Parts: sequence; structure tokens; C-alpha cells
Amino acid sequence: MTDAVGREPQYELFADDFADHAGDSFHNAWYDRPACLRLLGDVAGKAVLDAACGPGFYAEELVRRGATVNGCDQSARMVELARARVPGADFRVHDLAEPLRWLADDSMDLVLFALAVEYLDDRVAALREFRRVLRPSGALVLSRMHPTGDWLRHGGSYFADRVVEEVWSRGWRVRYWLSPLERTCEELHEAGFLIERLREPRPEPAAAELDRERYERLQREPTGFLAIRAIPDRRGG
Repeated sequence: MTDAVGREPQYELFADDFADHAGDSFHNAWYDRPACLRLLGDVAGKAVLDAACGPGFYAEELVRRGATVNGCDQSARMVELARARVPGADFRVHDLAEPLRWLADDSMDLVLFALAVEYLDDRVAALREFRRVLRPSGALVLSRMHPTGDWLRHGGSYFADRVVEEVWSRGWRVRYWLSPLERTCEELHEAGFLIERLREPRPEPAAAELDRERYERLQREPTGFLAIRAIPDRRGG
């Protein structure tokens, strides 16, 4: 256990394997992506930042629905895969620990930040950058692992922020933050957002064909993901 995740692009080591897996995987294709896309709403004609874009699956669907997409990822290989998958979008290698210098203030209608907040050591700084580039009428859609599921799996104090390491089923070694829901809400507040909606999604019915046991468990237990739509706080003061 350490007190920081660090800035190593962890997914670089298994980017191709992840891309092969996530296109039609239970958790990615039939659980997180549908939930995030619903919270984004109608994206036709919208400028969307796909932060931590991975191999481009979200961007591909956003472009298909009529959005103009800028994407970034810390992994150079992920960016290569995203460019090949979605040639109509603009992708670049970028560490979200650094400012989004290539994006102007108030230039994005939407920011998507799917399943990546756990890998940042300074989450508030990144969220403030998302707030800066969003137009006043814009929104951030963020998904993360459900903190209750994290606590049930790892034990200890639910309220203690800490970094853990896991080896996932395909042999992928990952290091990330465990944080309570309260922390995520407070970080959004500190960054200048108001939470508009918070969803504890359940998998799409088609996911039952892939894994009936997992599908039924996620219908009754908060052990998967949650998703938040947050808007810039324009109240002033």
C-alpha cells in the first residue's frame, strides 16, 4: 500500500488486451457505457471532451451520435488505438495531472470522465480544469467504481482514503484510490460543480446473456459502478 497512485500510465502495459476486451465486455459495453451515454443526453452538434478516452469506444459512439470529440489519455498506445478507431475525432496524449492547455475556457459543451477519477492523486485540480473548459450551460458526466463495493471487497474503514493495488481477472495489475462517496461529492463541490443527478446503474438486459450470475447480483447489490452528472455552479459568491 502507498499514499499515491503516481503518474505512470498503468494501462499502457495492457492497452491492446483492454481494447480487445472492452468492446463487448460485460462491465464496459453493457454497464458503464450505456449509463454514461444516458447522462450525457443528446450530443448532436455538441463539443465533447472525452477525458481518459482509452481505446475510443465512448468517442466512437459520441461521433456516431453527432458530437465533435476531443479525447485524451495518459497512455500513448491508447491514443493510437483511439485514433485508428475514430479518425473523425481529435485525440492526444495527455496526463490529467497537467492543465488542459490546448483547450480554451468555455469551449466544451460536455466532459465525459469515465472510470478514471480513481487513478488521480489530485482529483480536484483535474475537476477544476474540466470546470474551466466547460461552457456555463455544460455538464460533466463522471463514473467511478461504487465505493460500497470497494469497501465490501477491501474492508477497513469505509471513510478512509487510501491507495490499493489489485490484479484483475485478466492479469492486469492496477493501483487506484479508494474513496467514500462523500469525498467524490466534496471534490466536485470544491471544483465548482453542483451535482444534478447521481445514478447507481444496473447492467443492460443483454448483459445477462454474458453472465447471468453477475447480472443478477448487480441488480440487487451496490458492488459495481455509479455515475454522476454535474453542472457548473453559477450561483457566484
